[in-house]
Amino acid sequence: MTKNSATSDTSAPPQNGAGSKLKQAITGPLLFLFILGDVLGAGIYALMGTLSKDVGGALWAPLVLALLLALLTAGSYAELVTKYPKAGGAAVFAERAYRTPIVSFLVGFSMLAAGVTSAAGLSLAFAGDYLGTFVDLPPVPTAIVFLALIACLNARGISDSLKSNVVMTIIEVSGLVIVIVVVAVMLGGGGGDVSRIGAFPAEANPALATLSAAIVAYYSFVGFETSANIAEEVREPRRVYPRALFGALATAGVVYVLVALASSIALPASELSDSSGPLLAVVSATGVPIPDWVFSIIALVAVANGALLTMIMSSRVTYGMAEQRLLPAVLAKVLPNRKTPWVAIVATTVVAMALTLVGDVGTLAETVVLLLLFVFISTNIAVLVLRKDRVEHDHFRVWTWVPVLGVASCILLLTQQSGQVWLYAAMLLAVGVVLYFIARATGRRTGRDHEAGRIH
Repeated sequence: MTKNSATSDTSAPPQNGAGSKLKQAITGPLLFLFILGDVLGAGIYALMGTLSKDVGGALWAPLVLALLLALLTAGSYAELVTKYPKAGGAAVFAERAYRTPIVSFLVGFSMLAAGVTSAAGLSLAFAGDYLGTFVDLPPVPTAIVFLALIACLNARGISDSLKSNVVMTIIEVSGLVIVIVVVAVMLGGGGGDVSRIGAFPAEANPALATLSAAIVAYYSFVGFETSANIAEEVREPRRVYPRALFGALATAGVVYVLVALASSIALPASELSDSSGPLLAVVSATGVPIPDWVFSIIALVAVANGALLTMIMSSRVTYGMAEQRLLPAVLAKVLPNRKTPWVAIVATTVVAMALTLVGDVGTLAETVVLLLLFVFISTNIAVLVLRKDRVEHDHFRVWTWVPVLGVASCILLLTQQSGQVWLYAAMLLAVGVVLYFIARATGRRTGRDHEAGRIH
């Protein structure tokens, strides 16, 4: 699929940490677990029921398609990250490729908006049947309270680390392994219905249903793109990054397909689609004596961790963009003792709370995918634009047809989005554009005031 390319000419960040202020402490296995933890997150705990509405029992089909489409864009990330190992992700790639501030801003803001929208969807998943195992509460108010608690933790200075990511990844994987094992036990005892794994809804066209469901399934694979932000801390990124990236995506794909097959065997699509905690329903249906509360706790930990990390990322991105005067400067204010960006935390939390009022988990997941598809189109095109930019070191080089197909796949998925999802995404980006021009206007005014002060 890919090959290495030795190029030469202009200077580029060294591969082994020379000249970097950051410690190159991330080895191949740690990077693999970091990416796997990001990809193999809480989405699969919430979305299996949503997928069943489109494809019935053939849950594996949209997941396989989504994996193949994700691998195309992953190839572009592998080239750009190993070519520019000090780069900071899609927004920086856009800045290098297009040299247009508004474009790089919109790419960065799309990442930010996708994060806030994802947190809203995860909060609704948290407030669903998994929490219902312990207490019966109305979903939307519970999701709003959950986000407020996340904001409080965020303001106290909660930060991610590779060690905690490893722990959370183990917890998340354990829940999915439980699903696979208990359904295998169910099958061994003569239960379940294997024929359901190929059964699409009677009225559905299998190809169109799979493509439509792939939009939601794609949400389960996003997260790999955040690894571009830690490239500078990876030892030998040229060699390590592509292996960890493709290995993590392939591992997630295998686990997802096994979970999809298990879900279809254990329960009919109608029962999966009616549950906001579909994997809990699957475990319960097997009759294996695992208390509901055990699996519910695992799922709640996975969902809560995903929401917390997403909101930490979103608030820090907001703060960073405000520091660069790409968003209003007020968003860069920090608590004096905690040194956390409290205004950014409040702002992103309020937006996430508002989004819980206007969409269900499936709709919010589709909105996240739509926003990230714009980011991925930008990155795939950037690979081709930056081919003329030569660097001194060898780097991973993907075949030219891969980013081309990556762009085509993103456009294909965009055509399958509903009008409601387009409206949500457009509203979020419109807010971003307004904030961008407010920041530019206030930045120019501040500059003039400073200049006037110097004259006087």
